[in-house]
Amino acid sequence: MDRNGSFSAETRDAATDAQSAPVTIIVCSSCRDENGSDAHPRAGTLLAEATRAAARHSQITEIRTVECLGNCKRRLSAALLRDGCWSYVFGDLTTDSGSDLVTGAELFATSQDGLIPWRGRPDSLKRGLVARIPPLAILKDQT
Repeated sequence: MDRNGSFSAETRDAATDAQSAPVTIIVCSSCRDENGSDAHPRAGTLLAEATRAAARHSQITEIRTVECLGNCKRRLSAALLRDGCWSYVFGDLTTDSGSDLVTGAELFATSQDGLIPWRGRPDSLKRGLVARIPPLAILKDQT
């Protein structure tokens, strides 16, 4: 992998193999809104519903929820995963960010290098990036 986080020639094969793998969107269903409200349904559940609605006319079919992504200081959170590629965690989302998550997932699904391209990424996914986690296959022990 180079300094920009792109795959090197030796790891590009893993990205190519994963190229046809679907992208999964994971939304934290227990996230509260910006006011910290305990109202039900929780803001995270509303974001998950908005994401499913936005995905109805897309090729993104895997939208899952999890009870907590542990990103509470950044409020509404979600992750994008693709086998053999980097995983992304986003925060500071709103209940209206479902279409942004689907757009990001579509960009990720067509990525040739296993990364979500910066160009075309919705602003909420640019500003809200919390972490980018490498796939285990590209990690090497350093001695």
